[in-house]
Amino acid sequence: MIGKDRRILIIGAGPGGIISAYQFREAGYTDVKVLERDGDVGGTWQRSRYPGLSCDVMIHAYSFSFNLNPSWPRSYASQPEILEYLRDSVDALDLWPMIHLNTGVSSATWNDDTAEWDVTTSTGETLVADIVISAQGMFGEIKWPDIAGRDSFSRELIHTGEWPHDLDITGKRVAVIGSAASAVQSIPEIAKLADTLYSFQRSPQWVLPKEEFPIPAEQIEEFRTNPEALQGYRNAIMDYIGPNAPFSNKEILGGAEWAGAVAISVIDDEKTREGLTPHVPWGCFRPLFSNDYYPAFNRPNVELITDAIDRITPNGIVTADGVEREVDVIVCATGYVVDKFASRIPFTGRNGRSLDDEWVDGPEAYLGVTTTGFPNLFMLYGPNNNAGSLIQMAEYEVGYVLDLLTQMDSDGIDWIDPQREAMDAYNAELQQAIAGVDVWHAGCGHYYESASGKIVTQYPYSMYHYRDSVANPDLTPFETGRR
Repeated sequence: MIGKDRRILIIGAGPGGIISAYQFREAGYTDVKVLERDGDVGGTWQRSRYPGLSCDVMIHAYSFSFNLNPSWPRSYASQPEILEYLRDSVDALDLWPMIHLNTGVSSATWNDDTAEWDVTTSTGETLVADIVISAQGMFGEIKWPDIAGRDSFSRELIHTGEWPHDLDITGKRVAVIGSAASAVQSIPEIAKLADTLYSFQRSPQWVLPKEEFPIPAEQIEEFRTNPEALQGYRNAIMDYIGPNAPFSNKEILGGAEWAGAVAISVIDDEKTREGLTPHVPWGCFRPLFSNDYYPAFNRPNVELITDAIDRITPNGIVTADGVEREVDVIVCATGYVVDKFASRIPFTGRNGRSLDDEWVDGPEAYLGVTTTGFPNLFMLYGPNNNAGSLIQMAEYEVGYVLDLLTQMDSDGIDWIDPQREAMDAYNAELQQAIAGVDVWHAGCGHYYESASGKIVTQYPYSMYHYRDSVANPDLTPFETGRR
């Protein structure tokens, strides 16, 4: 089946799925389905709703280039605003006919004989596809802390990635376990409502000020009436973000630590201030941004706990010093399983090969999009593709896939599979560049790494470098075939 009638199946209706659906339709493909396991579009912005959740990329850069929003009120947007934008984009672009909600994917198997994907859904249906786009994103599986007695807690124990709609923390004693992104964003908001908030921290992290400011009303009006002005504003932000690979620039690293130290200095209590001061370079952990996090520790109802957690009891948390703190709510701000990518779904490729088995030493792909042995499987936010704005990165990735399909259509090719030599050479160069980013090897034990210790999430170059890498591709690195 060659040409615009290829059967295309997109997994996930988050930002990557929305980009794919729109771009494939605009390119003339007529048989495109988007399968979404949840009951709404939006991906992580629909599933995650903890208080204070926002994007740490300036919102005009974290927007679809083909559906810019002139009405963003501030430089950074909150979760409700982003989710509304994603829903509105699906409406405005008329994508609903392509989207199938409450339809997850249970497995996908490549049929060597027919050169097709057999995809089994959570509803028990089997679909046949020529092309599969894994747009599952990064935050599809939450990570619970491995703490003794966790299941014994008799009150409310939640994860920030599954914050209940009806949770009321007003006047309650709340424990937050973790000190990364979701903790940094939620602690200032929880502290406003809770009677007591205990912040259980294993490792202090740099939290830099956020350049947050309101967009003047007159500027919003200009964006509404003059699309060129809006496009120019976005371009300026992208040209600031796009060429920079800041983890390799010593001046940027030094400036970040200086800004972080100034931010920490607002904490009144010396012991708390020392406990929140990192002893690793900025960039060793994931960069975090907030204007409210450090000031929250000046509130009389907030206490920093740096003693290790020994266990959870039915009534609270016991630390290594034997002290038990009784709480009403435990919030696990412990992040996500981020090193599985497409393998969160059981994919079986050529000759019955399992994606889990192929990635036993850590996920890898050619340009982060295709992986050897799995023909016509294309990943959005695949291994080592975390750079800049993930929405813009997904647009680059979808554009790359469309360019490949155009050549396949032109040459009468049914399937492509990256050659092992090409993928290995690409990843060898990538890992060599990653080895040169000193701050990623400063002993933080961060989420960047797979179980083997290989860094599998980060892209060591700039976002524009990736844009140029996927521009004007050809089929030379691929094995190609016909039915």
